[in-house]
Amino acid sequence: MELLERRRALIEKRLTEVVDEVEPETLNEEIRHVTLSDGKRVRPMVTVLACEMVGGEAEDAVDFGVGVELVHNASLVVDDIIDRSELRRGTASAWDEFGYGPAIITSDGLLGEAFDLFSADPQATQVVAESMVELGVGEATELSSQPTNEDEYMTLARRKTGSLFRAAAELGAIAADSDPLTVEALGEYAERVGVAFQIRDDVLDAVADPEDLGKPTGHDAALERPSVVQVTDLTPAEANDRARSEANRAIDALERVEATDGDAKGYLRELAEFVVERER
Repeated sequence: MELLERRRALIEKRLTEVVDEVEPETLNEEIRHVTLSDGKRVRPMVTVLACEMVGGEAEDAVDFGVGVELVHNASLVVDDIIDRSELRRGTASAWDEFGYGPAIITSDGLLGEAFDLFSADPQATQVVAESMVELGVGEATELSSQPTNEDEYMTLARRKTGSLFRAAAELGAIAADSDPLTVEALGEYAERVGVAFQIRDDVLDAVADPEDLGKPTGHDAALERPSVVQVTDLTPAEANDRARSEANRAIDALERVEATDGDAKGYLRELAEFVVERER
């Protein structure tokens, strides 16, 4: 666990450095509010651990990991505007704190800083660009042509959440100069973790206490959003079982990768198990 905390500290340090360099001061304040408000840092941890698992060093992947976190935060800013959500991670959302216009500019600024970190590697840039295309299609689908069954929901979850998880792991493998089969296997692992994460997120929105979750609940039902419990016949317990199935398949993909760092692989396995058990 101490090693895991060191990796998280490395990510936090680099993230803070990137934010500190943002100009002008107003944008710096807005990006700081969004990015340094106690995020889980799941995606950058996936990037760093994937890199270490296949023989790289954490330092090789930290910029890619921070970039993924910035992209993720940019998407959350937009999500909160769409949902009119006033709370994010237990604090005011960007639009509620600064207004709609500044929040949109904040999202743009986050994406700019992210691609500055990816720009040194064309393969990394391509991976993230592809994931953002999938994310955009997922967001558009959610708003305009909502899924009506489990298969359509799973496609949405893969695009909306799984795609950026996939990019996070693939970036770690790229940072370690891995072969294409390794990049693909780690990508599949992370995509399935992301889908399991989204299913669990939907269940928590339906059943969790807002105070425990750190954000309002019941949004999916109120806004008629395509939550797993809204567009399928699954009960929350059955949806959790579906999430666990995705997590198990993620672990199967992980097992296809030859690991040089067993600890990093162990943490990635634990993550796949944790996403279906988390309470926030």
